[in-house]
Amino acid sequence: MKKLLLLMVTIIGLIWPLLGCQNSQETSASGKTTIHFIHWRGEDVEVLNGIIKKFEKENPNIKVTMNVFPSDQYQTILQSKIRDGKAGDVFTSLPGAQFDALAKAGFFTDLTNEKYISNYNEKLIRNGQKNGKQLAIPYQLVFNQPVYNSEIFKKLGLEPPTDWEGFLNVCETLKKNGYIPIAFPGDLGPAQFMNSMVMNNMPNEDALKNLQAGKTKLTDKWWVKTLSQIEELKDKGYFQKDVLGTKQDGAIALISQEKAAMFAMGSFSIASIKKQNPDIQLDTLAPITVAADKAKYEGVHTSTFMLAINQKSEKKEAAKKFLEFLSRPEIASEYANGTAQHVTVNNVKYESEELKRLEPWVTKKTIFQPRYTITNTNVEKAVTGSIQDVLSGASPKEAAKKAQDIVKQNIK
Repeated sequence: MKKLLLLMVTIIGLIWPLLGCQNSQETSASGKTTIHFIHWRGEDVEVLNGIIKKFEKENPNIKVTMNVFPSDQYQTILQSKIRDGKAGDVFTSLPGAQFDALAKAGFFTDLTNEKYISNYNEKLIRNGQKNGKQLAIPYQLVFNQPVYNSEIFKKLGLEPPTDWEGFLNVCETLKKNGYIPIAFPGDLGPAQFMNSMVMNNMPNEDALKNLQAGKTKLTDKWWVKTLSQIEELKDKGYFQKDVLGTKQDGAIALISQEKAAMFAMGSFSIASIKKQNPDIQLDTLAPITVAADKAKYEGVHTSTFMLAINQKSEKKEAAKKFLEFLSRPEIASEYANGTAQHVTVNNVKYESEELKRLEPWVTKKTIFQPRYTITNTNVEKAVTGSIQDVLSGASPKEAAKKAQDIVKQNIK
């Protein structure tokens, strides 16, 4: 028995290197370098597949494989996927806590001196910089405020409101006419809806960022007010039933089927809604939580889907060629119009109806997404968790205190 085991181990020991050598020979024999591109935008796959085919035709010695992960999992699995450099030669990052964590861990390749950086709007890619270096390139320009069905609004004679009372009146009119005013995904909605709800309630644009320095608290008046207004929307029945039990796909179905008039996410969701209902007419609005003359901001923007090259990749030159290709105005135009996303690349021509309709938002007074100013993941979870607590029945003051206790524990 021992002799048999010894023989098997010897055979495996002889064959294993040969298998590895054979695999290496197959890779080199093909004459191609394969780079792996990972991200979370499943709705963009069809468009990106077309772009990748063009890139591969221009670069016949490079093959791009694309892997897409659910957005609600992406933040937790990304580091494990790119840690050894074998996956995610090119990857995307969210701004804020994820970008900060990846930068500290040394996962980004410095792109500062790449020529194609000049193709971008310099103001819109600053959140991909750290310590004076361009570590990632924000590709999308999105507006993190509710999307609404403009045909329903037109039918009922409604206009985007300019103050809080106006927003409540719009919601009440929608409810009386048989519509769910706001389709709210309980899993992702708190992290998105909070941005436009807090933009005019905050004492300054660094209020959420300052939580981490102990300079502001979630028990302060401005955050308790924000939670109180979210509670008011809930109590008046302006969200669908079982808010926290509704996932993003379920909420998208409500607006695409025209059962709901608004969707509590952002412009990035338009492609998913249009996929289910190509004829739906969509626009975007931000709840104004103060009197009209007290409003500092009209809406919220984020430059996101931050393109990056894995510092641990052994195929950086091929990865840089792919980023250069994506950075060309004609390719960025193809991506933008195909996915209904504005982009940060200069000289892009917007042709789709949705993008043209939203283009005025590019010049409106918008604030960079407040949630992304939080770089401590646990603090961010405390903030969004307080919204979930209110939606589940806790009072705003109770939810704020519970969240502040968590913040305090994490900033010591």
